[in-house]
Amino acid sequence: MTFSPDTCPHIFFDLDGTLTDSKEGILRCVQYALEQCGRPVPDAAALSPFIGPPLLDSFQNITGMEHEEATYAVAQYRARFSKVGMFENSVYPSIPQLLEDLHTAGYLLAVATSKPEIYTLQILEHFHLTDFFTVIAGSDIHREGETKADIIRLACKRLSLPEEAAPGTIMVGDRKHDLIGAHACKIPCIGVAYGYADPGELEAYHADFIAEDVSALRKIFLP
Repeated sequence: MTFSPDTCPHIFFDLDGTLTDSKEGILRCVQYALEQCGRPVPDAAALSPFIGPPLLDSFQNITGMEHEEATYAVAQYRARFSKVGMFENSVYPSIPQLLEDLHTAGYLLAVATSKPEIYTLQILEHFHLTDFFTVIAGSDIHREGETKADIIRLACKRLSLPEEAAPGTIMVGDRKHDLIGAHACKIPCIGVAYGYADPGELEAYHADFIAEDVSALRKIFLP
């Protein structure tokens, strides 16, 4: 299956694990937050499930924290992330060229990420990616409980698209949360296997297409 700007003009990209390899910064900040909470600090490899879902949910679901402690942990995470962690990060090779070529071909590109929008804007600017995107939608740092579907709906709203079943719109992401969110909004989702998904995760959550690498992703939109 391939697309063109005529058949699918709107492409929504996740950030972490899709555009950038942010694992180092995220996991170091999780370790810092756990240390500040007086919790055991596992090796970074054991904390990979933190990448993708909303932070508050992760601290509660993965470590068993109650809401109050998890809220404190998120604050500690963000204290380090806002100064250091967001830049312990790199853009996946070939992504800048892909974005430039998609933009030149006439696609309208957006970012839809569960990362707080205030950080997302700084990261994209740091890596000189901002100008490729018509809309950048992230979570509200002051609001709890936002889902990936909420973020996708926000991106649609900013593009004056229907918030569900937006025509000619597709999501690109690396985790089950991207798939769940896209399908809740009744749009298809491409799962990228080069990100942080566990083996079989993209298949289990019914990715409409799977791109093994950036080259395969390119071929879907620029055949």
